[in-house]
Amino acid sequence: MEINLKEEVLKDQNKAAAFNRKLFQDSRTLVINIMSSPGAGKTTLLEATVKALAREYKIGVIEGDLATERDADRLRALGVDTVQINTVGGCHLDARMIAKKLPEFDLEKTDILFIENIGNLVCPSGYDLGQHFKVVVLSVPEGNDKIPKYPIMFRRTDMTLINKIDLLPYVPFNLVEAAEDLKSINPEALFKPVSALTGDRMGEWTGWIREVYHTCLAR
Repeated sequence: MEINLKEEVLKDQNKAAAFNRKLFQDSRTLVINIMSSPGAGKTTLLEATVKALAREYKIGVIEGDLATERDADRLRALGVDTVQINTVGGCHLDARMIAKKLPEFDLEKTDILFIENIGNLVCPSGYDLGQHFKVVVLSVPEGNDKIPKYPIMFRRTDMTLINKIDLLPYVPFNLVEAAEDLKSINPEALFKPVSALTGDRMGEWTGWIREVYHTCLAR
């Protein structure tokens, strides 16, 4: 008799994702799951995003890392309710981890919840956290080969942010090629180049957040 352990594990995971999704919908909290490889600039992106949106929305963050609370502390310094999850070696967050941390937020008063996933272009893509949108951050120093080499991650995203465009004069990255690669595997995904460090084109990202919030979840 063959026992499919993966199916049973994911069954519990998917139940937790459905639980989270209903909770987010009932509280009218927009939830965005941000994924990337290590060092792509997720935390810097969130810092810039918080600075741009904090006067309009009550923002919370779940911060995922293998160890330390260094990124969480950077966001707390901006006055953002931030809860840390340390996986101690785990390569992704799952819906059960998220569900355990949600009681630490007042979701009824939280407009937007960002989940910063573990830095990894493989494992996080396979786990539904109950979020409304998945966003992948790819930084230009990583090169043009990442989208074709990690197609599952980019196939499951709603948006790809190309970060660190301030470095384009110094590294061999082709935005047109990246856009074409993304379109070939995920024609529906949005493609937005930004620099979280300098603020260049960040308005396109924050404008999208405003749009989806007010279209789908305005209180």
